Amino acid sequence: MLKYIDLFAGCGGLSLGLHNAKWKGLFAIEKNKDAFETLKYNLIDQKHHFEWPDWLPQTNHEIDDVLSTYKDQLINLRNNVDLVAGGPPCQGFSMAGRRKESDSRNNLVNSYIEFIQLVKPKLILFENVKGFTLEFKKNKEKGKEYASHVEQELKKAGYFVKGKLVNFGEYGIPQKRTRFILVGIRNDVNNASQERVDEFFTLLETNKYKFLKKRKLEVGTTLKDAISDLLKANGEVQSPDTASYKAGVYSKTKSNYQQLMRKDNKTDIPDSHRFPKHREDITEKFGYILLNAQKNKDIDESIRKRYNIKKHTIIPLDGDAKSPTITTLPDDYIHYCEPRILTVREYARIQSFPDWYHFQGKYTTGGILRTKEVPRYSQIGNAIPPLFGEQSGLILNQMLS
Repeated sequence: MLKYIDLFAGCGGLSLGLHNAKWKGLFAIEKNKDAFETLKYNLIDQKHHFEWPDWLPQTNHEIDDVLSTYKDQLINLRNNVDLVAGGPPCQGFSMAGRRKESDSRNNLVNSYIEFIQLVKPKLILFENVKGFTLEFKKNKEKGKEYASHVEQELKKAGYFVKGKLVNFGEYGIPQKRTRFILVGIRNDVNNASQERVDEFFTLLETNKYKFLKKRKLEVGTTLKDAISDLLKANGEVQSPDTASYKAGVYSKTKSNYQQLMRKDNKTDIPDSHRFPKHREDITEKFGYILLNAQKNKDIDESIRKRYNIKKHTIIPLDGDAKSPTITTLPDDYIHYCEPRILTVREYARIQSFPDWYHFQGKYTTGGILRTKEVPRYSQIGNAIPPLFGEQSGLILNQMLS
């Protein structure tokens, strides 16, 4: 079985996809405690997916600490690692936030490259936001464009590489989500060539129809296909993990996508399907927006004036289309047919996490804690959709066969 390491693993979206594609994890590196707890609960404790080495404590780690403390152990992994997957945190590059070249998290790109140089895996799968491919503007001069920097450094390290923008929505995910994907193969691997790396994206595209058909899915899966069995109108019960909140219950499945997401789930109440406690005036405002605003577009100036809305983004969703790219801020979106924000479980469905995958930690956070905590919504908003990770894993498998 092919073996990989997941860097900047988050809550485990890519690891889950690779697990489903029959890869075996060696270990995962994730700085945040909450995100790592979610990965641990599902993939370590439930699925026994990783062959975790004795020398690395099974907890959250900062990558630079791992590089300095376990350098010799990482070098000893050479010739035993088929793939290093994952990409550094994207906040410094993201067009959804304030793009800052000075953001210290951007330096993690160099930590990633150092890790590759030490371990020398056969394959590389790197993911980041669309903004990773854009130059930062510095006093009207060109700033650094990180995608080219990474490609150049990996070529120096002995890899054929190819990077491309990919919309996950074209692979059965019910969300338009464009990300920079880079694939690399070490020069000395059998049949390694630039053409073989380029072929990854061609195979990914041509294989998706067979992949989705086998799971009775379609490329054009909509938001309604993903979450219409999770309506508040189905009824409410006490939330299993928050006594003062109500949670939703299932209706019958209404799509093949829902059937796939609910497969192997053992609970009657969907995990993390806790409804927000909106004030009456908020519910009224959301109801008005649903009736009067254009779907899947930010609200217009007339609605902003009517309710004196200063918030940067409020988008009423369209059930008959794919969702826009979901972020770490759930109050950016209004449910397509109910006057409320989405639940964590609905977020997870949009990102193709199955319902048996349970999320750990707080639901939300705010203020200064935003820089330290990664609550459930943020874990999902930062993740790679497992359904795309699985498709990538199957093609990477072919590259070494």
